[in-house]
Amino acid sequence: MSKDFESRQWSQLDASDCGLLSPISPSRPKSPWGRFDPYDSQEDQDKEYVGFATLPNQVHRKSVKKGFDFTLMVAGESGLGKSTLVNSLFLTDLYKDRKLLNAEERITQTVEITKHTVDIEEKGVKLKLTIVDTPGFGDAVNNTECWKSVADYIDQQFEQYFRDESGLNRKNIQDNRVHCCLYFISPFGHGLRPLDVEFMKALHEKVNIVPVLAKADTLTPSEVKKKKLKIREEIEQYGIKIYQFPDCDSDEDEDFKQQDHELKESIPFAVIGSNTVVEAKGKRVRGRLYPWGIVEVENSAHCDFVKLRNMLVRTHMQDLKDVTRETHYENYRAQCIQSMTRMVVKERNRKYEMCFPFCLYSKLTRESGTDFPIPMVPGITDSETEKLIREKDEEVRHKIKRHMKTRSAIRHCFSRPWPLFHFLLMPPCLINQL
Repeated sequence: MSKDFESRQWSQLDASDCGLLSPISPSRPKSPWGRFDPYDSQEDQDKEYVGFATLPNQVHRKSVKKGFDFTLMVAGESGLGKSTLVNSLFLTDLYKDRKLLNAEERITQTVEITKHTVDIEEKGVKLKLTIVDTPGFGDAVNNTECWKSVADYIDQQFEQYFRDESGLNRKNIQDNRVHCCLYFISPFGHGLRPLDVEFMKALHEKVNIVPVLAKADTLTPSEVKKKKLKIREEIEQYGIKIYQFPDCDSDEDEDFKQQDHELKESIPFAVIGSNTVVEAKGKRVRGRLYPWGIVEVENSAHCDFVKLRNMLVRTHMQDLKDVTRETHYENYRAQCIQSMTRMVVKERNRKYEMCFPFCLYSKLTRESGTDFPIPMVPGITDSETEKLIREKDEEVRHKIKRHMKTRSAIRHCFSRPWPLFHFLLMPPCLINQL
């Protein structure tokens, strides 16, 4: 068979018949997997292929372009390694200009809230990380209600987000809500202290609490196990609601299920933080050098640092944000809306009482009404709405004036001796006003 005949035969064949891959349509999004695209298959050549299977690519591209944000709060008394652990988790230095206080200054210091924001980029993915620190917590002699400033800060972020969400421009809303709170528990002592219980019970309805056993290198492995068991028992005993890991789906692989089980059994995470690099067995690792050996931060046999990092960054960061949005923030939002509704009802009842002083409805409403504290909610900023309210108020005042004039005129008329038939001819609506 000649070469010309073969070329003519191949030219008569369609590209789809010989299985050649046609070029991707310009409207089709580029795959984030590079040259290998799992959506490239024979379905592309099928006439019944619509193309909505590329929706994950579109969402991926849009999310990466927008970037992500995450707010992490660290709480606990001074000296437990909060700053060191945060720097170790995200491989950054957030506390360059920190001033260390002496013992006398710590005792007299009040609880403050400080924020550190840093933009991190890894493989094209941008993360705006905000660390909320609570210096002075638990350092005073009298620590009564020292958690209030922390709770107020969380509520303020919810309130600000609620204001932005209820405003006119909702396109670029900055999410400063606290998504996770790492609470550091002292390794010295037996289980939880009263301050630990009070703090977690006061905030477990507002934020995802992840308990952390600090400075685990001061305990032996057997002591770590006993202390973890004791803390878990006390958390259940006092009814503290810490962050609950979501259940694995039935289609998850066994490795992921095993990893999830290990994370649940590791609560509270026994962690060690270190920013120094030491040499161990010919390798340079992050850890602490002691006369009796080296403690490696990223060694799972030494501490739970790797498990905490995997949970916080690699596997459950999005779930922490989802729980914050769907549970904690929705509870706050429902309370605000309920309070606003009660305020509107009270104002409406007040106007009813002004217009109809002898109305039975207002009397029943007064007797059945309840008073309760109303949180700060966004005020009305729409000029048209304010104008409408002013017009309605003016209309109500005019009605009240007319009503009072009618009553005074009727009373004035009946102050004179009128014939009986005049009284009988009077409409019943006027007689009721007497």
